[in-house]
Amino acid sequence: MFERVTLERRADTSALRSVIVYVIALMVATALSLGVMIAAGVPTGALFEELVVQVFLSEAGLARTVTMATPMILAALAAALCLRLKFWNIGIEGQLIMGAILATAVALYDIGGPARLPVMLAASALGGALWVAAPAILKLRFGVSEVIVTLLLSNVAFLFLQHLLFGPFGDTSHNFPTSPVFDETEKLARFGYGDTNTGLIIALVAVAAIALVTHRMRFGFAARFAGDNVRAAEALGFNTGRIMLISILAGGAMAGLAGGVIVAGTEHRLTQVVGLHMTFNGIIIAALARNAPLMIPIVSFFIAGLSVASASLKVFYGVSEGIVLIIQGIILMTLVTFQFATTYRVTIARQRPT
Repeated sequence: MFERVTLERRADTSALRSVIVYVIALMVATALSLGVMIAAGVPTGALFEELVVQVFLSEAGLARTVTMATPMILAALAAALCLRLKFWNIGIEGQLIMGAILATAVALYDIGGPARLPVMLAASALGGALWVAAPAILKLRFGVSEVIVTLLLSNVAFLFLQHLLFGPFGDTSHNFPTSPVFDETEKLARFGYGDTNTGLIIALVAVAAIALVTHRMRFGFAARFAGDNVRAAEALGFNTGRIMLISILAGGAMAGLAGGVIVAGTEHRLTQVVGLHMTFNGIIIAALARNAPLMIPIVSFFIAGLSVASASLKVFYGVSEGIVLIIQGIILMTLVTFQFATTYRVTIARQRPT
């Protein structure tokens, strides 16, 4: 019989040990994921071709992966900025939708003149920040659960999107619920192959800026401190409420900017499926990257590759799209489990026989 089970934080966890454990966890997660794919009907001999060659080594596959990874980077930044402050932003899709809506409004109503494209991107960031402002204030002032509020506001944003596409923003030239196609001056420039566009540069600049603020500026230190221990940060004189509000608004702005990049860089119009699954992807990527900005592009590239491979596996082997979600869950749970074992020590005291 167990008398007591205690959980102790390890004081001797080195950076090298963390890296080794992280690599081992990735290897275990990869092995489990391959097993799931084989069980789903993918031939063993086709795994390398479908998951590596067609996704990362061919021009078309690489272009699709990079294009898909671009908004994922921004969505993951949105998640990371909030998660490090223990603010569970479950409404990334809603903030992304509002960003896409405002960017589309700037395009359709010809706002901004020659600077219309920068205005579109600025408006998209503003839309995301405004959409997360209410949950942030309710959380900080009244302790209202941000999970509920952000999730409900995502539904509101989606319904508002439907209203606009079937109404004021709808393209009357056909029956599909989309906005008219943007003008050439309202599209992000393409480079390389396929749909790869300058949205990638915008996303990488955002990563660099947030990494600089997080690791080299006083505000970033205060934000990381407040996320770890709010009371200790307040005792040292930090205005934790202001720090958290600014960080959360910045997270919403990143989500909104992702919407602007999608409509201006890839879709060139507003559609019903803008931002689909982006909340889940953003949280998964941020968690796998351990909220480290510089790790987010690498993880985003990997997750985007999985999504691109899933389309091929669905066509050629009848693999369900849900398999990709299962694999993402396996990878996340494996890394979290290994990280827990690295960070904490479980001590079990057995009851002495009488």
